[in-house]
Amino acid sequence: MGKLKNILKKRSGRLNGKVTVRHQGGREKRFLREIDFKRDKIDVWGRVEAIEYDPNRNVRVALVIYEDGERRYILAPEGIKLGQKVITSEAAPIEAGNVLTLNKIPVGTPIHNLEITHGKGGQMVKSAGSVATLHGKEEKYVLVKLPSGEIRRFLPECFATVGQLGNLEFRTRRLKKAGTRRHMGIRPRVRGVAMHPNAHPHGGGEGRSSVGLKFPKTVYGKPAVGNTRKKFKYSDALIVQRRKLGSHH
Repeated sequence: MGKLKNILKKRSGRLNGKVTVRHQGGREKRFLREIDFKRDKIDVWGRVEAIEYDPNRNVRVALVIYEDGERRYILAPEGIKLGQKVITSEAAPIEAGNVLTLNKIPVGTPIHNLEITHGKGGQMVKSAGSVATLHGKEEKYVLVKLPSGEIRRFLPECFATVGQLGNLEFRTRRLKKAGTRRHMGIRPRVRGVAMHPNAHPHGGGEGRSSVGLKFPKTVYGKPAVGNTRKKFKYSDALIVQRRKLGSHH
């Protein structure tokens, strides 16, 4: 995989000097760790050499050294220990950190780092404490219950990693002071209602005013509240049960 750590260039939400993502800037110098989301070293055992903090994500990462001497970073599941062996294999034991295709994983098993498109690498369930559950099997598909409560069809040859992701206490932490967020590169947000009318659709008016429009908008005039999902989306056919609206996971 080449070099595992590189200095991450700071762009502060700008492209060619123009702000394209608001509320970014400052932050500490950091490394970008190349994470192996594909887990495509098939039938090669690896040993967990270290568990590290990664400033680019809210879950810890584990440094794995494989039998052929190659090292890779993987997302660290809950309960993974130094010296533990992990493998990607059709016949891998159902233990945290091991990777199998969905058709080889028993129903009810907790999983993470889940592929949507086979061969693309893990695309879902990658944040601290998150876990999906193998819900059932159909003729052509495997059903997975996602952290949002949605039940979705996946192709049986897609890879997933066994176990729940670690750092569960991340969701309950308190940041203590504004400076913590500045260190993370997050700048203060100003409410749209507090701006002047040229700066935001919610701005202007005399004294304290409500949003006062048919619906709240983003600074770019797009709907900001309620169900903003597209009416007809490619993945509609794959969703068996929609998530409960208002569930933020």
